[in-house]
Amino acid sequence: MGIDTVPPLITAQINYLLSHCPFSVKVEQMWSGCKNPNYLDRFTLVIPYCLDHIKWDVTFNAMYPLAAPDVIFGPEDETFQPYAGATGKSSKNILANWNSKDSSQLHSLIVELRDAYLAYQRRRIGEVDDERLKFEIDTMLAREGIEMYMSSGTDKPEEVKFAVPLLDMDFNRLVAGSTWRHPQKIYLQVTFPVGKKYSTAPPPRLKLISSSELKALFSTEDFKLPTWVDGMCTAEYLPNLEQMLNSQIKDAISSIEARRKFIQSLTPHFGRPIEADPVFCRKATFLCSSQTFTFLVHFTLSLQFPKQQPAIVLQSSQHFNSHGVPVKSPNITECPWSPRWSPSEKADRMLEFLAEEALNFKKYCNQLNQQ
Repeated sequence: MGIDTVPPLITAQINYLLSHCPFSVKVEQMWSGCKNPNYLDRFTLVIPYCLDHIKWDVTFNAMYPLAAPDVIFGPEDETFQPYAGATGKSSKNILANWNSKDSSQLHSLIVELRDAYLAYQRRRIGEVDDERLKFEIDTMLAREGIEMYMSSGTDKPEEVKFAVPLLDMDFNRLVAGSTWRHPQKIYLQVTFPVGKKYSTAPPPRLKLISSSELKALFSTEDFKLPTWVDGMCTAEYLPNLEQMLNSQIKDAISSIEARRKFIQSLTPHFGRPIEADPVFCRKATFLCSSQTFTFLVHFTLSLQFPKQQPAIVLQSSQHFNSHGVPVKSPNITECPWSPRWSPSEKADRMLEFLAEEALNFKKYCNQLNQQ
């Protein structure tokens, strides 16, 4: 639906929220709740929380756009009452002092409610009769930024999840030229069962998770978590994990420069790339020729570069398939390579290899066109 069907005052609130929110909130859907169905005045917000998300419905009234909205929380959060005990105008919360002409009001409300939700979850978990959980909370809360969530239901066991931010690093500054809008983070997700009595407590479920944009620099899936030793707590587990993680992050940042130098070393042989990733240096495309045959060479450099050689695809600029799409070679992953070679030697070997591959690719293109 077009944005012009949303009343201007509500549009201003939504736009300010999306552009200024310190976390990446999203509007999932919009609908009408008034007599005129052409006005969209209700929507669902998807809000990141504890490495997952929560969904809240925000309901304005298009017929009374100056009025404050209502916020409807999820069915599992019926006991979440952030403003319980507030007394109308004497309250300092955003809803009680709503100013529809101030477009930052919805933003302030959502930030305020999310902070209240974090406090609600901490209070809820603190009331659980589980000594192990209480000890975990007591030993971890000195760390800033920890979020926690207790899930329960008839079809699943009760468990508590902790989202623990790792490494006091400003990734946005460490990666030159990054356009990341939000601060990039790596978290350890720690999940404990609730209230069960064990002779020997089992280790929690552990998972390393990063903000999605950080995957262009570092793959948490490739990181091997250290072993959880019987009887340890999360506070004991974290120092070794962060030491290992810090070392690999430094290697990942160094890898950017290694990829950059490799791409630069190709320039004397292939000319300047016609397209390249200037931040992470993961991709570069060169226009090449072999006699009268002109073609593109697409290089893809993995996060494991230079330990892992580039993947290469050749693309003809003269041959097309029956759908008018340029002919490409299969992905080439086997080429002469050693991480110990200097950038110039890597480039020299690559030139020799591609000179022969170009002839084979030209034959392949000509055969396709003859079919």
